[in-house]
Parts: sequence; structure tokens; C-alpha cells
Amino acid sequence: MPASALKIAEETIKRRLRGMNYKLYKRVSANIGVYTKGNEQRMGKGKGKFDYWTVRLPVSRVVFELKGDLHEKVAREAFRLAGHKLPGLWEFVKKDDPPVVGITKLGNGVTLETLKRARRNPPLGTESLENPPKTTSSSPDAPQ
Repeated sequence: MPASALKIAEETIKRRLRGMNYKLYKRVSANIGVYTKGNEQRMGKGKGKFDYWTVRLPVSRVVFELKGDLHEKVAREAFRLAGHKLPGLWEFVKKDDPPVVGITKLGNGVTLETLKRARRNPPLGTESLENPPKTTSSSPDAPQ
């Protein structure tokens, strides 16, 4: 995500909450430089000139935090407006919300242990691999 998108989203939140008592925390910073070259350039001669800063955001990363005496609906509205300025899908989370693993919310019977367990039953015949059968011979003088 480019740094310009983060800056525009931050300005949108500040514009919506103007005049209110709050503190906005940015939890990510754009720390990856993007360099570009022309389309019809030959190979070599460096990696191009600096173009813009960007950041890689994994799923379920908190981007902005808000602290202050605000009504939840006002905060939700500010973050909704900011989410429209950012690429991708965004979700408003509160401190009391259940934790998230990937895209799965824990709670309502879903625990970390149930996520770690295999989702399918083991294939048929694997229980015989734990205790291999002893081979028997039909001849009476074969060693066992």
C-alpha cells in the first residue's frame, strides 16, 4: 500500500473528528522504497530512480488506533470514510473484540486448538501403520 494512501486516510480521519478530544496512533509506516525504470529500457544500468514509499500489510493488521472521549458511532464513521480511501477491504475492531487468526475470529466455540486440529479424518489405513502386522509364513520351518 503506498504511503500516499495512508496519508490521505489519516487526513480523512482527522477531518471527520475535527474539534473533538482524541489521539490518533499510526501503527504502520511506509518503509519500503519503490524504484521504477522506463518500459522500453535495456537490461542493466541500475534499478531506476526512486518513485514512492510503500508498506506491506498482512491480513488482520491494525493500521490506525484511536484513543479519546468519542462515541463509537462517530469513530466508526471516521474509519469507514478512511477505509474508502484505502485499497482493499477494511474492518473496524474494538479492544473487546475476540482475537483473529488469519481471517477467522476466535470465540463462539472456535478456539486456537480447534484451528490447529486437522479438519479431516485421517485417511483409511493409517492406523495400521502405527502397529505393522507381523508376517507369517505358510512353511513350518520358516523363521519368525
